Amino acid sequence: MRPSSPSDKSAERGDGCGDRGSASLEFLTAGLLMLVPLVYLILTIGTIQSTALAAEGAARQAARVFVQADSTAAGSAAAKRALAIALADHGLEATASSIAITCEPRPERCLTRRGWVTVRVEASVPLPLVPPLFDLRVPLSIPIEASATQQVSRFWGAG
Repeated sequence: MRPSSPSDKSAERGDGCGDRGSASLEFLTAGLLMLVPLVYLILTIGTIQSTALAAEGAARQAARVFVQADSTAAGSAAAKRALAIALADHGLEATASSIAITCEPRPERCLTRRGWVTVRVEASVPLPLVPPLFDLRVPLSIPIEASATQQVSRFWGAG
């Protein structure tokens, strides 16, 4: 067996210039470097998902209220109200969205018996934690689209 030298004993006790304490510093540095982008990614995906659900629900409800309206003008107004309510339920403003209504088989007359009404909603999702005053060459919002189609009742206008 080899006798130990005094320098070996000091290295075992940690009295020398070893790596003692650097693991926690490395963990904090690496953890922060990976944690911050991960949290931002989760926030962004959650915001996009919320807006996608709001747009889909708004399109579906707008199509439903449009086909039940008495006239095309009343249907358009009801669809815009449904859009505003559905987006407000998810904490979004209706000003950042648009609605387009198309009709088949006769585009000039939307409310014909057994006709089809398609409502398309477009909304934009602002990136979280990015102030809008930056003038970057990259988009600061993500566009979301949703559409829904409903059939006008075969009994429409019979009442």
